[in-house]
Amino acid sequence: MNFQKQIFKGLLGPFVSCPRVSISLKCYDSPCVIHSADEAPGENPEATGLFVLRPESVTATKGKDITFVAKVDSSSLTRKPAMKWLKGKWLDLISKAGKHLQFKETYDRNTKIYTYEMSIIKVVDGDAGGYRCEVTSKDKCDSCAFEVSVQAAQEDQQDNILEAFKRSGDAGEDAGELDFSALLKKRKEKKPEGPKEEVDVWEILKAAKPCDYEKIAFQYGITDLRGMLKMLKKMKGEPKKSDVFLSKLDPAYSVDHGRKIQLTVELADPNAPIKWLKNGQEIKPSAKYVFENVGNKRTLTINKCNLSDDAAYECVVGEEKSSTEVFVKEPPVTITKLLDDVHTVEGEKVVFEVEVSEEGASVKWMKDGDELNRDTAGSKYRFKKDGKKHILIINEATREDIGTYYAFTSGGESKAELEVEEKELEVLQSIADLTLKAAEQAVFKCEVSDEKVTGKWFKDGVEVEASDRIKISHIGRTHKLTIDEVKPSDAGDYTFVPDGYALSLSAKLNFLEIKIDYVPRQDPPKIHLDTSGSGNKNVITVVAGNKLRFDVEVTGEPAPTVCWSKGEQVVCEAEGRVRVETRETLSSFVIEGAERADEGLYTITVANPAGEDKAEIFVRIVDVPNPPENVKCTSVGEDSATVTWDPPSFDGGVPIKGYLMERKKAPSGRWTKLNFDAYEATTYEAKRMIEGVLYEMRVFAVNGIGISQPSASSQPFMPIAPTGEPTHLLVDDVTDTTCALKWRPPEKIGAGGIDGYIIEYCIEGSDQWVQANEELVTKNQYRVKGLPVGEKMLFRVVAVNVAGRSPPATLFQAVTIREIMENPKIRLPRSLRAKMITLVGEKVNLVIPFQGKPRPVVTWFKDDVLLEDKSIGIRTSEVDTILFIRSAARSHSGKYTLSVQIENVSDSADIYIQVVEKPGPPISVVVTDVWGFNAALEWKPPKDDGNCEILGYTVQKSDKKTEDWFTIYEHNRRPNCTVSDLVMGNEYSFRVFSENICGLSEVPGISKNTAVITKTGLLHKTTPFQEKDLSSSPKFTAPLLDRSVIAGYTAAISCAVRGNPKPKIIWMKNNMIIEGDPKFLMQNNQGVLTLNIRKPGLFDGGRYSCKAVNAFGEDSVECKLEVRALQDQAKK
Repeated sequence: MNFQKQIFKGLLGPFVSCPRVSISLKCYDSPCVIHSADEAPGENPEATGLFVLRPESVTATKGKDITFVAKVDSSSLTRKPAMKWLKGKWLDLISKAGKHLQFKETYDRNTKIYTYEMSIIKVVDGDAGGYRCEVTSKDKCDSCAFEVSVQAAQEDQQDNILEAFKRSGDAGEDAGELDFSALLKKRKEKKPEGPKEEVDVWEILKAAKPCDYEKIAFQYGITDLRGMLKMLKKMKGEPKKSDVFLSKLDPAYSVDHGRKIQLTVELADPNAPIKWLKNGQEIKPSAKYVFENVGNKRTLTINKCNLSDDAAYECVVGEEKSSTEVFVKEPPVTITKLLDDVHTVEGEKVVFEVEVSEEGASVKWMKDGDELNRDTAGSKYRFKKDGKKHILIINEATREDIGTYYAFTSGGESKAELEVEEKELEVLQSIADLTLKAAEQAVFKCEVSDEKVTGKWFKDGVEVEASDRIKISHIGRTHKLTIDEVKPSDAGDYTFVPDGYALSLSAKLNFLEIKIDYVPRQDPPKIHLDTSGSGNKNVITVVAGNKLRFDVEVTGEPAPTVCWSKGEQVVCEAEGRVRVETRETLSSFVIEGAERADEGLYTITVANPAGEDKAEIFVRIVDVPNPPENVKCTSVGEDSATVTWDPPSFDGGVPIKGYLMERKKAPSGRWTKLNFDAYEATTYEAKRMIEGVLYEMRVFAVNGIGISQPSASSQPFMPIAPTGEPTHLLVDDVTDTTCALKWRPPEKIGAGGIDGYIIEYCIEGSDQWVQANEELVTKNQYRVKGLPVGEKMLFRVVAVNVAGRSPPATLFQAVTIREIMENPKIRLPRSLRAKMITLVGEKVNLVIPFQGKPRPVVTWFKDDVLLEDKSIGIRTSEVDTILFIRSAARSHSGKYTLSVQIENVSDSADIYIQVVEKPGPPISVVVTDVWGFNAALEWKPPKDDGNCEILGYTVQKSDKKTEDWFTIYEHNRRPNCTVSDLVMGNEYSFRVFSENICGLSEVPGISKNTAVITKTGLLHKTTPFQEKDLSSSPKFTAPLLDRSVIAGYTAAISCAVRGNPKPKIIWMKNNMIIEGDPKFLMQNNQGVLTLNIRKPGLFDGGRYSCKAVNAFGEDSVECKLEVRALQDQAKK
């Protein structure tokens, strides 16, 4: 009926908008039923009460918002429940999420309750109807149905038919659904000036003449005249029954994607030809479409349905037809790999990646409820598809991008949090003070961590402008200010200020004026250092990898010689990484790319004829520290883990300020920062982790120079909560010194599983628990040994996994350690209560369980005599005894008695074994009498019956001519028989096999004499043979069929003919005889004629005929061959 309503909505749309028209819908046929190809009742999981709060039916006001809330208790569930919001029977609302429909999910860890919300924004008439929410979790499910009705707002609203054709939602043409249901809603009419009588237009149209239809439509405001006429014709024709169809197609069918569906009609005439049409085009039989004719029924089977099969189908018989529609339902697309949370800094690229179950599926991206697509995202977001992977890329993250990002498919959703921290600017190399003389070059250089940062240079607070003498450069992370030919006016304070950061780097330029005084006497050399004469060592600190240039002013007259040395090694003036440069009174010590080996005490010695001076300088090389060592996880929790590490072996010459931590999921390659400020301790607790997921951690060391390389990744670890306590702990057995316990696994195990169990015991009244097992017990049972006799003991069991020990399961009552007396009893298997029959040479293996405490004494007897046969093996345990014979012999037959005894109490059981084999042959087989065509045969039973009863005999005969043996009697019970129907003139021998339950004897008993059937005076007359005339003219028994083939693929046409004498076969194309053409191969196999056409072209199409000719006549058949191009097929 719902399907018919949807048809009426499309046809009656123009009528509903007219306030003067009242339309009544009547069903003239049976209700419409939509069949599903794969519905299987009874496959739904068990219905249970999972809802704590259910949505209720409401009446909403048009244009207002409404929210439905459902709460699910997950305390009894082993996995997260899946929630579906449905409208009608199977419309999944999750796939319609957008501005009109919004969904929200929250979880309370304390109460373990999931809260699901569905909000309808700005309710429209099309939102009215029945809704259903379903929650499933493994083998449990629950559902709740509720209704939504829509009422108009209080103010008068103008009826507008176009509103019904608008889609719900604000996301463009494809958002939401067409609101056709608004056409059939009762619309609020404006109050007319006077009362108007409602008119049934259909009654007027049915009673009117066809020439008045247009006038009536104009009078009542009907615009869709064609739709009106179609509907009127259908209404008039419905009561009429079909003379051709006994049963027609249903109005509609539904089928899942990839399944098959069958459309069946029943005809009144079983010989009537039919055609199947799809969207008006005739369907040809193929592997996709299969036609079946069974009696009056005609069936069309559509295999592997896809979206192209979603169409209208018709079955045409003569002038009548039966129509239906097939709806193909796409399976929901699920998410197989969820989104990961991202923690980054401003300016970095962010990548969200999700993987779905099918390639080419549609994924909707949203941020905080707002949809992200190519039209609205601009250059900020990029969307990529790689097979089943869907990727959202944020080029340069900012603080505005913080929020929750969602990925929706038709069958699931995933969300992830994005956190963006402000990026701090680090100074890698600051500018240094300079002291220069006139005409020298001043270079101020600094290095920051971000290559994109720009800045300005200031001198005494005034911005420095570039000129021919002053150059400002920015290359990568290095900013440089160069001043050529320094003047006294260039002296002052220089500052570099990065743009956008509250940071400044300052240095001073000192101008050195040189005054030369002529002194006609010699001056001793002197080294001018800032701290010379103080007696302390001068220390210069250099960052590894940087350049060191240490200028030392040297005076003396005449000019002294300068020598630099490190220990006993003299640093020569040469081109190299470590060198000395001398310019007039200035000696410069240079180290290019300082290394750790360059650290040490350096000595500068100057000398001239007037004296000598010496100074020592200690060069200290500092660097980033080595990576931390031995990173490992020491403990885990439900959503956390504690990680420890050792400090780096080398701190870089500068104290360690702290550490930075990163983590990642084990299969992923993307690391997430856990802190941005240095963490001083060497133990860190990482939180907000997902239970059951493998993680890895690594650590960076930070000192005043920078950040070290990352440490080696820790071993993968998994946040896991301890399991619940074991259940159903009970005592299985007690002896004088042992106690056997049994239990069941915990109800809540978690993702970490169970490594094993620990069993502990203590004496009643004491709290000193003793562990009974040294290694973990993997089974759910254990026997505690070495217990004191007569003591009352308490026992408990603890489950252990990587997260630690679970709460203990304890026996509530103490157990007294004392053996319990139990009478012996044999549990004889049912199969051994009857006689056991076995063949000679086979194995015999009897396992008989028994019970009794203490352990009973087991004794075996054969025929009431103690069993001492060495060929029979016996093994006995605490609970059963085994008797086995490797190769049974007839001597092993007899009665076997098993006896179990504890003190004066005993129990016994008898087992009968019969070992059998095939019998021997019968003896004394003789022919006792012969008369007519009969012979009497007798014999005696065999001497060896195989240790069992003879069931019968098999008798065979053989004549002297052929000497072949034929069976004449089977299972003959008596030791004699009469053989009849013997052939006259033959001499017969006989043999007899004896038979028991093992089969026939290996050797038969052969008769000592023979039976001779003598001839009599009979005469047989034979009729003369007359040859039959089989001559006939040729006639084709199977015709040629029209065919349509693809160019380039070998084709064949065939038919069948009969005739005597064998007819001559002639093949023709377009009435031209085919002969001598290698393209055609003609075959004749037992009257089946085949013409093979090798790789036909378009010009090979036409009419082909086959003619058969012999002396009595001729016959011919023909067909049409159509050759299609391959590209034509692709276009179709």
